[in-house]
Parts: sequence; C-alpha cells; structure tokens
Amino acid sequence: MKKMILLLILIGFLVVHVMAQEQEDFYPKLEPYKTGFLKVSDLHEIYYQCGGNPEGKPVLYLHGGPGAGCMDDDFRYFNPEKFNIILHDQRGSGKSKPWGEIKENTTKNLIEDVEKLRKHLNLDKVIIFGGSWGSTLALAYAEAYPQNVSGIIMRGIFTATREEIEHYYLGGVGRYFPETYQEFLSYIPDPKNKNYAAQIVEKLQSPDKEIRDKYAKAWAMYEGKIAFLNISDEVLSGFFKYWNPWGFSVIENYYMANNCFLQEGQLLANADKLKDIPMIIVNGRYDVICPPITAYTLHKKLPKSKLVIVESAGHSASEPGIKKALIETMHSFE
Repeated sequence: MKKMILLLILIGFLVVHVMAQEQEDFYPKLEPYKTGFLKVSDLHEIYYQCGGNPEGKPVLYLHGGPGAGCMDDDFRYFNPEKFNIILHDQRGSGKSKPWGEIKENTTKNLIEDVEKLRKHLNLDKVIIFGGSWGSTLALAYAEAYPQNVSGIIMRGIFTATREEIEHYYLGGVGRYFPETYQEFLSYIPDPKNKNYAAQIVEKLQSPDKEIRDKYAKAWAMYEGKIAFLNISDEVLSGFFKYWNPWGFSVIENYYMANNCFLQEGQLLANADKLKDIPMIIVNGRYDVICPPITAYTLHKKLPKSKLVIVESAGHSASEPGIKKALIETMHSFE
C-alpha cells in the first residue's frame, strides 16, 4: 500500500513537472476572441486579433521585421488568464492590406497606427512587448506616448543607428558568418554603392517575378541563417514551402534603406522619457543581428530597467533560452 501511495505521489510530481516545462515552453495554443481590420489611412488597413482574458491587463505585441507579421504562437508568451493580448500586423505585413505596400509606410505611420488601435479597442495604459524591429517600434511608440504605457518588455534590441544597420549590411555579420555573408554579397549589383538595402528594394520591385522571388528568398535565407545559434539550410529552405517572403523582404529593406525613418541616435537620445516605466530588456549573448552592446547601452541609460542576457542564445525569439526568459519576464507583470 505504501509503495502504491509513493508511486502515485511520484506520478503526480512528474505530471506537475511536465506541465511546468510545457508552460515554460509556451502557454497552450490560443484562439482569438476577436479579430478585425482597422482602416488607418485611405490606403492601409491593419489586421488585429485579441486573445486571452478581455478583462486582463492589456499587452500590445509588436512584431519584428519590419514586415514579418504576427504568427499564431505569438499569443503563447502570455498567461491567457491574466492578460488581454493584442496582436496586429503592421502596414503591409501579414494579413494587413495591401500586402507588401511601402507607400505611406514609415515609422511615424506605425507609431500612430498603434495609438489608433489602442483607442479603437478602448484600452487605457498598455504593456508593450516587442522584439528586434518590434523593440525599435516599442521604444518609438513609448517615447511618443509615454503616458499610455504601463510597462515595456523588449528582446533583441535594435535602435536603428547607422552603426547597427551597417553592421548588418556592410560586414559586421560577416565576421561570424563569413560564408553566409559572401553569399549575400553575391546578390548586390553594385558593391561600391554602400546602400545595399536600396539596391535590394529595387530588385524586389522588378516587373520580373523570377527576379523578385530570387531576391526575396535570398534575403530571407540570409536573415534566417544568422538569426539562430544553430539552424540548417535544409530547415530554412523548408519555410518557403508555406511562406512567401517577398512582403517581409521588401518592407524590411525599404526601412533599412531609409534609416528606419528615424533621426540618427533618436531613440537612445530620448530614452529618458521612459525612465519611470517598468522595463525588462532581454538579449541573446550571441545575437549577431542585434549584438548585446545595444541592450547594455540602453540599460545603462535607464538604471531602473532590468537587463537579462541569455547565454547560449542567438537572435530569434524561438531560441529556447530566449523563449523561456520572455515567458518568465511576463510573470513579473501579472
């Protein structure tokens, strides 16, 4: 009898342990309780979806890219019982219309879209959650509307300075991924013209679909390879079976060609506006796209912020260490 009781206790412990591990590895899949389109200009409509608890603390999730759009799993960083989770596809991204459109598509436009969405959903103060380009937009929105932000969680910090953009395009990445970078360079028509992003945009807008597809895939392969600590070319290539990377590729390069429509150093210069907003900054130790020095610099400008450097992790939010850190981080905002 005692052995049976001990066995049941052990089984119970294992079940709880497995459930805890699954929670760390993401909350369960979530169906949105509301979806819709918000017309933000004569040209653009942004798609949004709300999930979790409508009476919970509102969290606005800002996706990366720019141009990447949201995925269903983006709901799963948050406790659905505690948070009202709002995802939206930024202009030209995901299900927003028109797809891949770069007209009327600037950082200022995206900031105002976030504000319009907040008002449309009758939200008061919101928690902002963004990674990579999402961290850029999170900083830009919070600096424009600090009174509407109750907390900020960011991952893979990118402040869109020339140094950060040049690191990406002009050889910094090549110190760590030399063969991947050389493959990327083979697609640049004129290496003497250092605005590589503008050259890629021109190719992505070619009337020849074959050229557009070639450059879209090349760009997505380049970024995908350097975003992970370890990913095979075969796995990356498999993504294109169900994902067309053209919209993402054209919008991202369009933004980078235009310095993300920000003044040089603007986001760090204005960071003091956020000094009283609770902030947690997460960065992979081996993030080649957004090296941790930027996260550290931002943290030093905001002493009340918390910096989490995740060892054995690259850039992607799906890296196990990054994912776990983000989910744990959200517990402090419950």
